[in-house]
Amino acid sequence: MRALIWLLRAAIFFALFAFALNNQHDATLKWFFGHEWRAPMVFIVLGAFGLGCALGIFAMLPSWWKHRRVAQQQPPRTDETATTMLDADAARSTEPSFPEHPPRDGL
Repeated sequence: MRALIWLLRAAIFFALFAFALNNQHDATLKWFFGHEWRAPMVFIVLGAFGLGCALGIFAMLPSWWKHRRVAQQQPPRTDETATTMLDADAARSTEPSFPEHPPRDGL
């Protein structure tokens, strides 16, 4: 399985590397007020990808901070609480579980 994962990673790397080699020609990015930026296509695509990742992370930061603050305010779990929860899960698993409705296929 590890070898398969590494082969997949290598295939993705070589596909991206071939994409970079095929897009070495200059591209012009036209900004407002007549400003232009000339750079290889690969750098423009890489910059757009990096900017998108950064904007996504900055958009998620307030939510992450909120969840972290809520998690820090909750008291730590004790062993007694954990065993009680495990006992409740075990009790639920011994009950037979029947579907609410019969299956449509009749199986």
